Amino acid sequence: MLILNNTSDYRSALEPGDAEMLGLTAAEDVERHLSFRDHHAETPLISLPALAAQAGVAAIHVKDEGKRLGLGSFKALGGAYAVICLVLEEAQRRLRRRVDMAELRSPDVRRIAETMTFACATDGNHGRSVAQGTSLVGARAAIFVHAGVSDERVAAIARFGAEMIRVAGSYDDSVKEAACVASARDWTIVSDTSWPGYERIPGLVMQGYTALVREALRQMPAPPTHVFIQSGVGGIAAAVASHLAIALGDRRPVFTVVDPARAACLVETARAGHPVAVPHGQPTVMAMLECYEPSLVAWRILSRVADAFMTVDEDDAVAVMRRLAAPHGTDPAVVAGESGGVGLAGLLKAAADPEMRSALSLNAESRIFLVNTEGATDPGKYQEIVGRSPDEVESRGAA
Repeated sequence: MLILNNTSDYRSALEPGDAEMLGLTAAEDVERHLSFRDHHAETPLISLPALAAQAGVAAIHVKDEGKRLGLGSFKALGGAYAVICLVLEEAQRRLRRRVDMAELRSPDVRRIAETMTFACATDGNHGRSVAQGTSLVGARAAIFVHAGVSDERVAAIARFGAEMIRVAGSYDDSVKEAACVASARDWTIVSDTSWPGYERIPGLVMQGYTALVREALRQMPAPPTHVFIQSGVGGIAAAVASHLAIALGDRRPVFTVVDPARAACLVETARAGHPVAVPHGQPTVMAMLECYEPSLVAWRILSRVADAFMTVDEDDAVAVMRRLAAPHGTDPAVVAGESGGVGLAGLLKAAADPEMRSALSLNAESRIFLVNTEGATDPGKYQEIVGRSPDEVESRGAA
């Protein structure tokens, strides 16, 4: 299913606050922040020429976030960044002076951080980032996980010292429970989705994601003509689309948002022209994208800068994991988790359909930019799907 953006906001200017939040200066600030983080390194941009030839396009470049800051996904850029920003702001308020990122590990800042508790709901990756952020500054973390989050992903979060709280139901149920408990206990919610009256902190989370776009623009031989980005509540798609629109202006690429068919909240929102919640049905293998209601901030941005919205099926996501693990020709192997390669699945689906190709102006000159949003964040699940362990796949890629 492909829906072109026909909303009344399409191609109108970003709201000034959103443009500032996700613009060039903000991205520079994020990169400066990262320069103070242990184990920070730019993630690779991987070229897949053999796959590009098969898809009938000029180039496919994949920003591989599977090793970002040791957390296995792009979410490492968001939750921890927001936590650190909030701690520094609180330190500035209490100390009554400017507090720089360079002071993050100072005794004064740590004493203040130790009085703060940060909470969030997660499918796995965002909670891991928030928990890592709190461990870096000495704050506490309370992470709410729904019934579908695997024990392996829970353990990966808990290793940072976070309090883990199980919630019956879906991701959206865990979001509501986290907000309720945090309000009662005076904890700070660091959510990657937004709702009426709660936008600034999700904005900080999205701001953190701009670093990967800034890196990719430096790494690519030429700007992309097309982008396919997977989406849960919309945060990563909105961050990438808006920053590209700001950085490239009239040369901005055709931008397509890719949803799981079983959790297509942005596709249905685009169809309706306003935010809608979709009913819960069968769970999707694309676990990190299993969200049934979009972020209001993300939709406000995507309604302006996304060109199309589409869905992929369960088989599409599984097939692309296997294809990346055992590529054709000289293309390197890439470890992509269940949600990591969904943008590529969208591209391959569109490239194989003449009507979609035409609607998106895909042709032999098209240069595609994708993001592998996660590696094997649940190694057992990955091996079950792909038939080989992440280490085995990576050893082939290095051969």
